[in-house]
Amino acid sequence: MKRIVTIQDISCVGKCSLTVALPIISAAGVETGVIPTAVLSTHTAFPKFTFCDLTDEIQKISDTFSELDIDFDAVYTGYLGSFEQLSLVSDFFDRFGGKAKIIIDPVMADNGKLYKGFTPEFAASMAKLCAKADLIMPNLTEASYMLGIPYNPDYDEAYIRDVLKQLTDLGARSAALTGIGFKDDEIGVYFYDGDSGEYYSYFNEKLPAAFHGTGDIYASATVGAMMRGFSVPEALSIAVDFTLLTMKKTLSDKDHRFYGVNFEEALPYYIERVYSK
Repeated sequence: MKRIVTIQDISCVGKCSLTVALPIISAAGVETGVIPTAVLSTHTAFPKFTFCDLTDEIQKISDTFSELDIDFDAVYTGYLGSFEQLSLVSDFFDRFGGKAKIIIDPVMADNGKLYKGFTPEFAASMAKLCAKADLIMPNLTEASYMLGIPYNPDYDEAYIRDVLKQLTDLGARSAALTGIGFKDDEIGVYFYDGDSGEYYSYFNEKLPAAFHGTGDIYASATVGAMMRGFSVPEALSIAVDFTLLTMKKTLSDKDHRFYGVNFEEALPYYIERVYSK
């Protein structure tokens, strides 16, 4: 059985970060270790939440893993909330990234704007961290901030290919831009393999809705499929289909909760897909 470790925060209630990464990757038949960077009562879309910073625990956990000779097939990072966490994670990559795939979802921005508390300087530091990755999965806003270029929502295919090439020029072996579509009714992913120079894209239906946490669901589903032996393009495609189904399940539930999608109801589909190899 493959074993990964994912480094991100956890909300006691709220479907994002570790509360989706742990069940989704585990459902793929992959042992999922965690390093929680913070504990929140609920995620930040709620009107009120508590927050407990666990930055001081990251190095202690890393040291203990090393002393116990625990290794991983992949290290997957999501939301990282400070320069100190970026530095600690960079050191963790150096320590455990020998045989492990390094996969980064640089969660910090969307719709042309950085999330509250983040700065262009933080984005530049995230770009340096991404240089150590085998795969990075930013959306276009995150990619733009990491590259220091204006956000361009009126993109064409040539523009997306150029952005992907620039991302791998930062040092990452491959890059996937999420949330991309060239038609009003489609959304998906565009991928560039910096080693082979090949591009790949996959799109599915774009629904007239948006939900908190779908980016985390997408990245986690990709990691799970990769660890099952699917190529990166195959894994990215599976994640597109799975994320779409989680949204459809949610929209069909008249009592669905505002803070996330019904990903649990879509897990049988995901399991069937990733166990097909």
